[in-house]
Amino acid sequence: MNDADDAADAALAQELGILLKATQAALNQRMDEVLRPLGLTVSQYACLSTLQATPGITGSELARRTFVSRQSMNVLVQGLERHGLVERAGDPGPRRERATVLTPAGTGALTAAQERVAGVTARMLSGLDPAQRAALRDALTASRDALLADG
Repeated sequence: MNDADDAADAALAQELGILLKATQAALNQRMDEVLRPLGLTVSQYACLSTLQATPGITGSELARRTFVSRQSMNVLVQGLERHGLVERAGDPGPRRERATVLTPAGTGALTAAQERVAGVTARMLSGLDPAQRAALRDALTASRDALLADG
């Protein structure tokens, strides 16, 4: 590669980073718009989805998977608990953390939210054919993995 190729590659990388951030922000905004009438935030939706997919998950792991701090997750779970969408086990488990599970009301709220979010993601991908969707998934997965790799 020559200097011109390096500069073009760097400019493209910067443009892609900005585009990814803009796409994430637009997705978050659209999800917020469809979840708000249900009384849910995007973070609450992520929490409920993760609890459904991974019953018995620790609070620390739940926070990691939903991209919030442990302290923020604790506040978020307390709010969901007050609204009857989750409940915590009475007895602490490993590392003195109490397991959090969905209640029947939480499962119902999540089902309604998933239907609305599916409309948002369908809209987001509407301009892509199946092969482009698969290529996008593969490219984003490789990009994520490169950022998470050690060193």
